[in-house]
Amino acid sequence: MTHAATVPTPYESAAEAAARLAELTGVERHDVALVLGSGWLPAVDALGEATAEIDTTDLPGFSAAAVAGHSGKIRSIRCADAEGRERNLLVFLSRTHFYEGKGVAAVVHPVRTAAAAGCSAIVLTNGCGGLKEGWQPGQPVLISDHINLTGTSPIVGANFVDLTDLYSPRLRAMCKEVDGSLDEGVYVQFPGPHYETPAEVRMAGVLGGHLVGMSTTLEAIAAREAGMEVLGISLVTNLAAGLSGEPLNHEEVLEAGRSAASRMGGLLSQVVTRI
Repeated sequence: MTHAATVPTPYESAAEAAARLAELTGVERHDVALVLGSGWLPAVDALGEATAEIDTTDLPGFSAAAVAGHSGKIRSIRCADAEGRERNLLVFLSRTHFYEGKGVAAVVHPVRTAAAAGCSAIVLTNGCGGLKEGWQPGQPVLISDHINLTGTSPIVGANFVDLTDLYSPRLRAMCKEVDGSLDEGVYVQFPGPHYETPAEVRMAGVLGGHLVGMSTTLEAIAAREAGMEVLGISLVTNLAAGLSGEPLNHEEVLEAGRSAASRMGGLLSQVVTRI
């Protein structure tokens, strides 16, 4: 009588990926993870010295980057914190989006891998549409809360996770010490990959949203479940549909990121060394 092979849980898969990560990077434990969204790639060089860079596909459970502006790489970066102590940053230069159809476990696999690799905090970034009057493309906004419109959750089973202060007030306050001009807003995740209609954008505003995009909320939930402190930063890459009178395109998202790269890099490098 043959027995079917036991399928590993998402948490076991993450532990396996973290063990392989330690082998390939030579770094036994990472401290802070960053997930870079569309348009954020140019900011990564400001974070510090890269000690290793691997393909996401070198780790079990990861797939290749499927979106322009995302590099299918994972970088290990060494930097010093405010007290001069050495920190190891784990930087994901791409993410798997929910709209790719690979399932929610694939979307949050990098987050769970980061937790298994020792990270106690994670910085989730994205490029998104902005609803607030006065916001301009290229402007960073701290995520204060979110509305998850994907209709799903990364949590398996009856595990009730409190999301009251999901986006760390401590880390948001720290960001404002670095840059007092930073605004905050509620991020609304739509499933994508199509952009939101003007009516959907108006709906998001009625619900209390200020930022609309196609990522981040599921990752944030998985990070909270894993016990990590979460910082979310959106880069407003365009005015949301119906607000500017112009059609939306992905190249506009990437261009806003390129033009804001130095500011983003400076902000991230100052914040992660204080976490």
